[in-house]
This record gives sequence, structure tokens and C-alpha cells, in this order.
Amino acid sequence: MNIAGIVCEYNPFHSGHLHQLAETRRALGEDTLTVCVMSGDFVQRGEAAMFSKFARAEAACRAGASLVLELPLPWCLSSAEGFAMGAVSLLAAVGCTQLSFGSESGDVETLRKLAREILDPDTQREIAALLQRLPELSYAMARERVLTEKLGECGSLLSQPNNILAVEYLKAIYKKTYPITPVTVKRIGSGHDKAGEQGPKSASELRGLMETGADISEYIPEAALSVYRRERAAGRGRDKAVLETALLSRLRMLDRNVYESLPDGGDGAGARLWKAVREESTLEDIAQAARTKRYPLARMRRMLLCAALGVSAEYTKTLPPYARVLAADSAGCAYLREIDGKSAVPVLTKPAAVRRLDGGAAKVFALGASAHDVYTLQNVTNSDRKCGQDWRNGPVIV
Repeated sequence: MNIAGIVCEYNPFHSGHLHQLAETRRALGEDTLTVCVMSGDFVQRGEAAMFSKFARAEAACRAGASLVLELPLPWCLSSAEGFAMGAVSLLAAVGCTQLSFGSESGDVETLRKLAREILDPDTQREIAALLQRLPELSYAMARERVLTEKLGECGSLLSQPNNILAVEYLKAIYKKTYPITPVTVKRIGSGHDKAGEQGPKSASELRGLMETGADISEYIPEAALSVYRRERAAGRGRDKAVLETALLSRLRMLDRNVYESLPDGGDGAGARLWKAVREESTLEDIAQAARTKRYPLARMRRMLLCAALGVSAEYTKTLPPYARVLAADSAGCAYLREIDGKSAVPVLTKPAAVRRLDGGAAKVFALGASAHDVYTLQNVTNSDRKCGQDWRNGPVIV
């Protein structure tokens, strides 16, 4: 049996994700087990997820995923490279034999070529030299320019977000020599952060529609939609203004040195963000004020969350130290029994088990638990806003 890993955020799970699951099983066999590593309550674009990690994991398993593991907070709020490295390391640790990912390209060999070229020391030197000459460029812009120069049209694929992540997944596999075979599924429907195209809507478009109360049943599988409706009816994740105030209050209390010690806080980015916090009154206005061509908006948003939630650069110098189970179906549960005691990192099916791990792992878990306490402040009912839920909630079994 093939064990296919998928890196995801499912914010929310939609028909494009269902297509990926179906195409993965079509390519690898209908009995393929799908193991997903999913961002938690805060996602890589530097925002709070629309629904909690537990609800999103449950929705994914009800819609067809076998097993959902949580990517710990520091790697959720990392650059594309750190996000990919953390997620792929967990998939490798639990025995995945394939990695399935969406891409605008749909051509895994071309993406492999790009990944290998980026890892070439000569290419790295050329990117560094270009950044030296044109310091206003971001690393991503410099990389795309160098790769386009070297590989022609192939290099221009790095202008598309899913291709970028695909290449980062491949880089992680090659750098760590993981025994994982990559499989790509061509993305269909609306592009990332785009609207109005034929086929499945993008996650960002669906989030916008959900906020307005529009009917999205055409684009989200009923099994997942029923979970989201339940969460909305219970008033969970509704009061985003309260969450923003909580984050802003924390940001205003921090010294400049905290911003400068953030992941990606060097080269003046941290100091620029600290200044913007003192001049602007909303998270988006702060990020917009701090952004430049060199410091993209998503980077500023991630840094704001890292500052507010206590994520310093020290966390991402290592790899995720455990795999926490958020949800599973019967096949996923059977696989957990199969790998019990055999995985490269501890697999946590009960949050209290982290207390038996070393101090570093416990510290990472506690960081995520504290972030969940902040996230739940946007819930309407007092019982859903209580502290310590991450230490009490076990996996959802569907």
C-alpha cells in the first residue's frame, strides 16, 4: 500500500482539494492512504485560519483524507522554505512513500529540474551576487530572475505560488535524501488569491464568500461543509475584532529587540515592523506600512504573528520534534497502530503525552497551545473561550 503525504492548510477544504485526493488515489491506487500535515490555527500567509485546526482536520477526514497531523506553529509561520522543510520532515518521519502536491505546472520533471538547479552552489552564488547588486530585491525575486536567465521559460514558473511551494517540497526531499517519490496534480479552477475563473474556487475566494454569507455549497464537499456550518452555528471564530485587539495589545508591549530577533527579522525588517506598530492601528495597516519590494506583505504578516505569539528565530533552526494527530478515519487509525513505536518522531494521540518528551518538544507544544488560547478569544461562548483547550482536546475520529 502506498502512503501519500500531502502538505495543506485546508482553509477551508474545497472541491479542488477533493480533486487532489481523487487524482492522488487514481495515480497511486485506490487503497492509497493519505496522510496530511496541516497548519494549525494560524497559517503561512500570516493570518488566523477561518476555522480552528480541529474543525478543519475533522472536515478533511470526513471529506476523504485518512489522517491529519498538525504542523507546529513555528513552521506554520515560516517562509515557504521553512514551511516546506518542516512539513516534509514530518511526512518522512511517519513513513510516507510519496508526496502529492498541487502545482500550476503539473509537470513534476520540470519542477524537479528547478529544485536541483536552485540547490546548485553556483546558482546560490549567482542569487547572492544579484542581491548584493540590487539589495531592494526580495530573495524570491532574485531567485526567479536568476533561474529565468539560466533556464528560460522554465525559470518563470517560480512566479506562481503553488509551483514555488512544490519546488520547496522537492528541495526538502533532496536536501534530506528522504525516500519519498513526488507526484504532482495540476491545479484547476481559480488561481491562488484570484477570483472569477472557471472550475473550483480558490480558498481565498471562498473565505471571502463565506464572510458575506453567500451560498458556497457548490464548491465545498457536503461532508466538510456540515462541519463548517456547525462551527458557525456555535459562534466559533466569529469575533475577529476581539482577536485582532488581543494581538495588537501584545505587539504594542514588545521592545524593538524582540522584533529584530524574529524569524526573517534581520536586514532591518524587524526594526521597520517595530516602527510601523507604533504608527498604525490595525494589523493590515501595520503590514502594509512595513512592506517594501524587499520585504513582501506576507513576510510582514507572518512576522507580526510571530511577534504576538512568541515565535523567535531559534525555533526554526531545528525540525518539528513530534507529530500530533488532529483527526483520523478508520484507515488512519489502523496506520497509527502500524507505526506505533516505529516513527522517526513521537506520534502524539493524546496531548498530555508531550509532557513525557524532552524540554524542546514540550516547549514547541506549549507555544502552540498558548497560540490556541489566543485564537479561541474570537469564539462567542465563554466555554469555547476557556484557556488550556489544546492540552485537553484529543483527535477527532470519524
